[in-house]
Order: sequence, then structure tokens, then C-alpha cells
Amino acid sequence: MAGCMHNETQHRYPGRFITLEGGEGVGKSTNLAMVCEFLEARGVEVIKTREPGGTSRSEAIRHLLLDPSEEEPLCDDAELLLVFAARAQHLDRKIRPALARGAWVVCDRFTDATFAYQGGGRGIDASRIERLETFVQQGLQPDLTLLLDMPVDAAQQRVIQRGIERDRFEREHAAFFDAVRHAYLKRASEAPDRFVIIDASRALADVQADIRNCLDTRLASWS
Repeated sequence: MAGCMHNETQHRYPGRFITLEGGEGVGKSTNLAMVCEFLEARGVEVIKTREPGGTSRSEAIRHLLLDPSEEEPLCDDAELLLVFAARAQHLDRKIRPALARGAWVVCDRFTDATFAYQGGGRGIDASRIERLETFVQQGLQPDLTLLLDMPVDAAQQRVIQRGIERDRFEREHAAFFDAVRHAYLKRASEAPDRFVIIDASRALADVQADIRNCLDTRLASWS
């Protein structure tokens, strides 16, 4: 029976891996679509995906993670392990094969979200997350991470204004999201060559202009 492949300690692929990160309400979905269109217009094969999710089995795990039902509350350790189970499947079935054939993968969240939500928000020690990261990813990291950042209060208002049922994470309290934001900014400060922080509190046109400029710069440096 075929299993997940772990045969490289440091992955080097012809394709590029770009992630968008940020808390709830910062505009990741809208800007993810713009990034994909931007790259496709330059002749790049783009695979748009998300975490948790990206494959049928990983999407099933996503449903478990986001389900707001309190009939059986999900403990923090189960949450963390489910996130990495979905990621292992996603990497094996979608991300690694796409990168290996030279496609560019653009993903709504990746492991930085785990350090932010499960590490910052839930308070799980970073060393435990790092061990799972090493085991599952075997050295694979994004080439570029766009961190959409804005004050928590304003982002939460955006979520409320959507007028749709909030998922299990979106129902968390403001202190949780403050911790998430702080963890994201800490991650960005530790990897400045990979992260670009985008002020997502501004008008969408301004946000997207910054993202396009960033992509133009990176594409020039990668060519």
C-alpha cells in the first residue's frame, strides 16, 4: 500500500511555493485569487489550494476542525494532530507533486498558521509543533509568505459583517486573536527573507498594489 513519501531532507523543487497568512477577516481569500490571476497572466501554472484541506481527505479533516458543535469539544492536542494529519495528506497528494513538475502552489495558510493558532492561540509549546513540522515536512518551507496583518477589532468586524455562520475558530474571543496576531508577527520577525507583511487594514486596491509590487520583485529575483 502506498504511503506518504519522505525521501528528502531538504526539498528543492523547480516550482515555487507561496503562502498567504493572517487571522480571520484580513482578506486572504480575495487576495489569494488575485495572486493566482497575477501569476497565471505571466504564464505560470498555478495550483490554488488551502489548509486545512486541499484534498478530499484533508477537506474531511477540515470539517472536523471547523465544526462549531460543542457536543464533543475537540481537545487542543487532537486539534494539533488533525492539522498535521491533513497537512501530511495535502503535501503528499497535491503540493509536492505540483512543485516537482514545476507548478507554482499558492496556499491559503500553511504551518505558520499552526504556530499562530495552535501555538499562540491555544498555548501549545512551539517545540512540540516544531517536531511535527520536521516529521511531516522534511525541510519543505514556502518560498514566500505574504502576511496580511490588521488590528484584531477591525478584522473581527469584517467577519461579523459577512452575515454567515461563524466556524469554530471564528467564534473565539478577542484575546485568542490577539495572541494569534502576536505569534504571526513573531514568526515574520524570525524569517524576514521569507515573510512580507502587508497592511490589510487599507483599501483593497492599495493592499493588492503592494502584493503585486512584492510579486514583481520576487519574480525578478527568481528568474
